[in-house]
Amino acid sequence: MAEAWTNVVVGFGINYAGNIFILPALGVPMSTSKAFHIGLIFTVISVARSYGLRRVYNKPFFRRLFGKEDA
Repeated sequence: MAEAWTNVVVGFGINYAGNIFILPALGVPMSTSKAFHIGLIFTVISVARSYGLRRVYNKPFFRRLFGKEDA
């Protein structure tokens, strides 16, 4: 659980910093509030993606495919 939350927090920080520095360099005006909300949206998307992929790879078909039947 600690690893998962650390991953989310670090990912959000990287995303937020990217929104603050990269988007204005590309001509997209960005306030700290907008950067926070955009970062929050992409963090939710990322968590959902990670959860979905974990569920898919925990299915028996994938465990057999990758030789992890005991997992």
